[in-house]
Amino acid sequence: MDDLYRELIIDRYKNPQYRGHLDPFDIAFEDDNPLCGDHIRVELQVGQDGKISQARFDGHGCAISQASADLLVESIIGKTIEEIRNLGKSYILDLLGIELGPVRLKCALLSLKVLKAGVFGLGYIDEELID
Repeated sequence: MDDLYRELIIDRYKNPQYRGHLDPFDIAFEDDNPLCGDHIRVELQVGQDGKISQARFDGHGCAISQASADLLVESIIGKTIEEIRNLGKSYILDLLGIELGPVRLKCALLSLKVLKAGVFGLGYIDEELID
């Protein structure tokens, strides 16, 4: 089963479905992981109903960071801001479907940290938002 998820990660890294920019966007935030240099920007359009109508990411980095960003952005379309605020690291791990060590976990969680910092309107990434 791990091989299937590894193939998904490589495919999403090489062929991201949600990479790009939105014009206009309602929420945007970007940051990087200083330990490895991964960088992620997330842009969201929020509908009148409070649900995410469009979402995109851009950035560079390892396969884990880029694949998790693509999978996360895909999965939040149609969710409310409140639902996004309640997402935690287990959500990302379930999307990826593989066990990760501490270093790779930071890579995988970068997109969630960026997303939540944008949704909470923070000018920084608060590590406690993803637990």
